[in-house]
Parts: sequence; C-alpha cells; structure tokens
Amino acid sequence: MKPFVTDTVKYIGCDDKTLDLFESQYIIPNGIAYNSYVILDDEIAIMDTVDKRKTDEWLGNLEEALEGRKPTYLVIHHMEPDHAGSVQACMEKYPDITLVGNKKIFEFLKQFTGIDVMDKGFIMSEGNILNLGNHELKFFMAPMVHWPEVMVSYDSKDKILFSADGFGKFGALDCDEDWACEARRYYFNIVGKYGAQVQALLKKASTLDIEIICPTHGPILKENLGYYLDLYNTWSSYKPESDGIFVAYCSIHGNTANAIMEFEKILKSKTDKKVVLTDLARCDLAEAVEDAFRYSTMVVAAPSYDAGVFPIMNDFLHHLKAKAYQNRKVGIIENGTWAPSAGKVMTEYLTSMKDIEICPTMVSIRSSANEDTYKAMDHLADELLTEHIFEKESMFSVGYGLYVLTTKDGTKDNGCIINTVQQVTSEPNRISVTVNKQNYSTSIISKTGVFNISILTEETPFSLFQNFGFQSGKDVDKFKDYTNVKRGANGVRYLEEYTNTYLSGKVVQQIDLGSHIMFIADVTDGVKLSDKPTVTYDYYQKNIKPKAKKPAESTGAVWVCKICGWTYDESKGMPEKGIPAGTKFEDLPDDFFCPLCKHPKSDFEKM
Repeated sequence: MKPFVTDTVKYIGCDDKTLDLFESQYIIPNGIAYNSYVILDDEIAIMDTVDKRKTDEWLGNLEEALEGRKPTYLVIHHMEPDHAGSVQACMEKYPDITLVGNKKIFEFLKQFTGIDVMDKGFIMSEGNILNLGNHELKFFMAPMVHWPEVMVSYDSKDKILFSADGFGKFGALDCDEDWACEARRYYFNIVGKYGAQVQALLKKASTLDIEIICPTHGPILKENLGYYLDLYNTWSSYKPESDGIFVAYCSIHGNTANAIMEFEKILKSKTDKKVVLTDLARCDLAEAVEDAFRYSTMVVAAPSYDAGVFPIMNDFLHHLKAKAYQNRKVGIIENGTWAPSAGKVMTEYLTSMKDIEICPTMVSIRSSANEDTYKAMDHLADELLTEHIFEKESMFSVGYGLYVLTTKDGTKDNGCIINTVQQVTSEPNRISVTVNKQNYSTSIISKTGVFNISILTEETPFSLFQNFGFQSGKDVDKFKDYTNVKRGANGVRYLEEYTNTYLSGKVVQQIDLGSHIMFIADVTDGVKLSDKPTVTYDYYQKNIKPKAKKPAESTGAVWVCKICGWTYDESKGMPEKGIPAGTKFEDLPDDFFCPLCKHPKSDFEKM
C-alpha cells in the first residue's frame, strides 16, 4: 500500500532505478521518482500520471488506492512524457474519465498521442476552481516552469500545493540524501533559465496558506516549508546561495591543473571562504553548472585548443549561458604554448551573459606556470576577493554630458542623443564620439565621415530628448518642428537653442566596439554659444526626465523604463505587438525592449 499524503489524498507514484540518464543527459545515481496522487472525495481526481516505463505499476497503485471506485477526473499539470506518459493508458482503462488541463496542455496532448479532448475536457485558466466535494482545486498558470503549458493547483481543504516540476529533485523516494543538493542540480539544469517565471509563481504561492507541497519528482514536503521556498527564491533571483569561490578548470597534459593547485593555495592563504575545485573533464557537468550558480564567485581556467578553448570548457560555458548564468564575479586563467586563444573565447562567452563582472587581471600561462604566473594569480585573487559586484547605476555618476549628434544623408538631415563625447588629443585636436550601431546616424557618419555635436544645457526640455532620442530618423523628420538651427561649414545642421557649444568633426578612424562604433574625428570647427552649464546624465535623470505615474485606469501592475519613462501596463498589454492584455511583465520574452528608447527588459522596474 502506498502512503497517504493526508486522510483523503494518496500517493500512487513510482520509483525508477533502472533509467540510465534522465532526459537522456543527466546522471541519476539514486534513480528518479515519478510522482502521482489521487484525491478521494465525492468526485475522485487523479493528479498527473507517470512515465510510460512505469505505466503498469502505476495503474496497479491507482487501482489499489481506488478500492473499487472509478475516478472522475485526470488532472494534467504538465505534458512532459515523464508525467503524462500514461495518460492514454489511463483513458483506455477508465473511458468515462474527464481530463482537466488548459488549452496548451490539450494541444500538446494531441501532438504526443493524437488524442483530441479540446471539446470534452475541462479547460482551466487562471483562478478557475474544480469542486470535488470537500476538496476544491484552484488552478494557477505557471508558463515556462519549465514548459509553456505548465499549471499548478491548490487544494484549499488540505492546503496542498500540487507544484508540477517546481520543488522537484533527482532521486527515488526511498533514497536517504540531502534534499538541497539534488534539488539544486535539478533546478539549475532543468528550470534554471526561467528564473523570472519561477519568481512569478512564487508570488502567486505567497498568497496561499500552504502546509504541504506535492511535486512531480522528489519527496512530499511537509515541514519547514520556509526553507524550501527561500531556496527557490534565491535560486530564481540568481543570487548566490553560498559565499565562496568555484574554480572550474580543464587540463590537457596536467600543466593547467598544476597551476590551479597553486592558485588554490594562494586563495586559501587570503580568505576563509570555501574554495571548490572541479575538473570539468572528469566531473558531472550538470553538477559543475549547479556549483557555478551556487557560489558567489567563479574562476574558469582552460588551455587553448584549435585556436579556441578546450572543448569541455566550451561545453560548460555554453550550458551556463543557456541556463541564464548571471550576477557573478568571474576570473579567467588561460594556457597556451603559442598564440593563446582560450581567454578571448571565455571572455566572449562571459560578456554575453547578464551582469557578469570579469576581473581585470587575466592570467595567461605559457605552457607551464612560473613566478610571473604566480604574481598574476596573486593579483587575480585580490580582485576576486574584493567585495562588490558591478552595478549599472554606478555609471550614472560618471561625468557624461548629453549631446545632439547631427548628420546629413544627401538631402536628409538627422540627429540623435548621445552621451559619450571626449577630447582624446589636443595636437591634433581630436574627439571620440561613440554611437550605437542600430542608430540611423551611425550609418550616415560611416558613409559621409562628417558630423556636428550640439552640447546641451541644463535648460533643455524633455521634449527635445524625446524628439531626438526616442524615435528613428528613418521614420520621421526630426527637424520638422525645430527652426532655431543653423548649418555649419560642413553643411550639417546644429542646434542654437538649449546649446552652449557646437563642434564639427571629420572622421579619421572608426573602431568597432561590439554594440557601438567609436568615431575618432578631427575637430574642424567649434563655437561657444553661451555660458550656461552643460547638462550631465545625472542631472537629466534627477531633474529633466519625468517621474512616471501609474495610470489611474490601470487594473494591473505597471512597469516603467528607467531610461525614458515609458510604461508597460500589464492590464492592457501591447495588442499591436501581439502581447494580449493581462500578460505579466515576467512572461514577456527575454528579448523584449522598450519601444521608445530601445533599452532592454532589464532596464525596467515595477512602479
């Protein structure tokens, strides 16, 4: 007899100890549990099925729990085959059963099995309730935790959250092991990419009085639920769980490994923090991914290989990027007998991840470590142990001015807002101007080689920033409503109003910086127009940019772009962009950007 969860809720799941790889990629030395439950009430509800590998055992458990009764409902929270692999067998055994899911679940059911229940199943949406008699199940959508169709349900009688893959772990139920270790490996490798979506689910869960969590993998959680909820909050917000240094390395002939052993000694001589070493070529890669997320700091060390990086390090960094690794400090150590390339490749991977602070010192070993190597390692250790993570807002304090960069493409005048103009030499008199590659002005300057800079004053109204900064010259004439302008000797317009100085530039060099182009230009003309103070980026943020207000008619959460003040109202969505009303900000795609200033989703905050 399988155990009771409560007096009227029974566990009918199965352990699988013969599966070699979960999802054909994760080792499971202690097996895996496919959890399923049955609620015994006036109407009987089966809560998920199991992998087809265990269909017969599961049907036997179900029949034993029913004691001759017939089930009314089969609730499908998640259509992945390890949970829905026995749906068809259940329907064949109990042909009168009614399936409960949502539209996406039933779409996936048809794709997997050919069974179409869209017209006869119970389709649930956010907040819908299924009454079983004494038990009421309330449903909450949990898209991308970790498939798009996922939902969870809450039993108000026994205060149970049926959490689908949330709070799951590797390991059969009869294995005695620490929950956090295998739950962490499970979370970051399977759910880790979807932290924002897990955060959204945790917010929904925080409104419920939960006493039991019934996941579809791993043990039923009944005690100290705050511990599990806190860990999930930490993991899904990409915060370090432990203050320590994780060193992920690989070595071809042992020289990089020897250097890392010495680096470990250097680190331990400087700190009491935990230092964890992992040889990527000889470990479970999923566990290495888990440890990278667990610790506050990481070091990657690898030899160069085929003008790139040793393959296992490439695999490791690929996995980290795929799982949204972020918000960490990272040090880099490379090795190369000739033309070292590993550091460059590792840097490229890491800079493509969100909020990664790369230590300035890159240790470059030539074949084997020497005294110079150890000195560089000492510097790297000091940088790793400096207690800070780069904050983007800190850049607001740098003394940027704000400028209108003006250009001319044939007969078309254009301009845009920039904040990076700097004199780089006085003889010859040259300036650098850095512009986003996506700007129309960038392509014009690349073609014509000339431009003007209007240095703005503190009196500049927000409307000017809107006009020149929040729309593209490809679509509009930005000078249509501006008459107080003149042309410089180079034929390009500049602003007289709200400008204290204008400069003309002729490009002598351009440098590709990745997302931006830096133009190095000779200053060919310059006139001071007034003594009014130049507006800085900090002044703009504090005194010019309007403070966003939540629309009075809004019925949902509102998110504001910290750059331009544009707001996203969840209650309205953006139907013109295919985003329906009611779409949560957390559920917007990762590549969503502000339609006004084009800044990414990460530059929004909730009002």
